[in-house]
Amino acid sequence: MNQQPTGRRPFTLFTGQWVDLPLEEVAALAAGWGYDGLEIAVSCEHLDAWRWDDDDYVAERLSILERHGLGLWAISNHLTGQAVCDDPIDERHRAIVRDRVWGDGDPEGVRQRAAEELQHTARLAQRLGVSTVVGFTGSSIWPYVAMFPPVSAERIESGFVDFADRWNPILDVFDECGVRFALEVHPSEIAYDHWTTVRALEAIGHREAFGLNWDPSHMVWQGIDPVAFISDFADRIYHVDCKDTRMRMGGGRNGILSSHLPWGDPRRGWDFVSAGHGDVPWEDCFRTLRRIGYDGPISIEWEDAGMDRLQGAPEALARLRPLDFAPPAVAFDAAFSRQSED
Repeated sequence: MNQQPTGRRPFTLFTGQWVDLPLEEVAALAAGWGYDGLEIAVSCEHLDAWRWDDDDYVAERLSILERHGLGLWAISNHLTGQAVCDDPIDERHRAIVRDRVWGDGDPEGVRQRAAEELQHTARLAQRLGVSTVVGFTGSSIWPYVAMFPPVSAERIESGFVDFADRWNPILDVFDECGVRFALEVHPSEIAYDHWTTVRALEAIGHREAFGLNWDPSHMVWQGIDPVAFISDFADRIYHVDCKDTRMRMGGGRNGILSSHLPWGDPRRGWDFVSAGHGDVPWEDCFRTLRRIGYDGPISIEWEDAGMDRLQGAPEALARLRPLDFAPPAVAFDAAFSRQSED
């Protein structure tokens, strides 16, 4: 009798690009495509962190998943997290945060209310029975990424201090709730590549409440090895998001900073594509995730200006799930020894 391999990780659909649809409708689509669950965004109708203490609301959200046979391993709050450390706070943030967070638009007030929502997000995660919140931190020093005009070391250091000062009180609530925060390493965050990740972890004293969401798409276009990143930060990979990047340098005309061109413009040096259509070495990545012992969800994020999401979401699942090999039932060396004895 054939045995079904065990130990496979659940595949979830990130709802951040689906918030124009009710959560009920997204859940129905995901279940129909064969997803195991959702990574629900704290955004629009999908989740409201300010209602974390509303028993009826929490039960109603969970009932949607139950009706469609879906699990929940993580929620996310990228958009509000962006406003915690950003400087400047401007019309871009007005477009992504709730009216309650924006208030009168005073920048420091926006940052404080954003931090409060992140604390509520930890409480909501606890009420929903999940232990991981994925998101952004924002950064007061991202505007200096070009390092010209020359930027002092003190100014850069002050950005990491600001991050720690603003996020440690948030992480205190995460600790109280038994929930972890997973920063998506991403341009415009306090950690956007290998060395800024090292510095961010140092800034908050490597506290356990703060880890990483591994998403290889932004590593590829920066020239960072996404496989090596998994190995280097093996103990901090708290969650996995999957989207892909395709490089298209155009004979040297297209740059990786993308020339202020919109998504999908062929003159960009890179663009997002549906997972499995770009330059991410997915099999090597999944093998390395298995090697470090990551057994959490594999969350698929649709972001492709050239492919409709109703095609991209099920296709990405079909492409990536076969690469998530089950762990071996028998250790390789043990199997080899038995063969030699025979």
